Amino acid sequence: MNIEKDIFKRTIVNFKQIELYGFKKENNKYIFEKNFLKDDFKAIITIDDKGIISGKVIDLQINEEYTNINTEMTGEFINKVRESYKDILIDIRNKCFENKYFIFDQSNRINKYIKDKYNNEPEFLWNKFPGYAVYRNEKNKKWYGIIMNLDMSKLNNGTGETEIINIKLDENKIKKLLKQKGFYEAYHMSKKDWISIILNDTLKDDEIISLLNESYELVN
Repeated sequence: MNIEKDIFKRTIVNFKQIELYGFKKENNKYIFEKNFLKDDFKAIITIDDKGIISGKVIDLQINEEYTNINTEMTGEFINKVRESYKDILIDIRNKCFENKYFIFDQSNRINKYIKDKYNNEPEFLWNKFPGYAVYRNEKNKKWYGIIMNLDMSKLNNGTGETEIINIKLDENKIKKLLKQKGFYEAYHMSKKDWISIILNDTLKDDEIISLLNESYELVN
């Protein structure tokens, strides 16, 4: 369990706003402290210069870190501390962070390119999969790209959350690309006509964009 990661997923920090909120800059980090639950606990929130947020809770009665909040342990008292800490984080998120569509930076850069080039906004069609975004050719409404978040185990023997884009390409080109790093058989799409490309900067943006443009033209 990682409370901070879950709450701040798909967000980006507004550095000007966090200083107004009360974060204090120390070297390359911004730190915010707040007591809660009748001053029995203290939340210490840290944001580094890349916008990565981390936090810990101190039990002020014994002056030690209260680590139970990031475990699977439950109980009335643990839940009370955990939920109170979450409330602090959610308030910071709502007042100091902005939403972004995707988890990975490369996914957001590809989305920006699509918007600038084709004036397309992502369509989030499935409540069950809120991170899945479809891009359609405006002329005929056919799909030419789908960004999805999934565990690496769905693609290979790896683990951990990642994001991919599925695009449509010529069958022979797909066969050649599958021999290269960063390309996988299409996830949840026809493996004959589609291919999955990982969006973790394994491949350069320009290479992905070139293939994305081919997909757009192929469904045009």
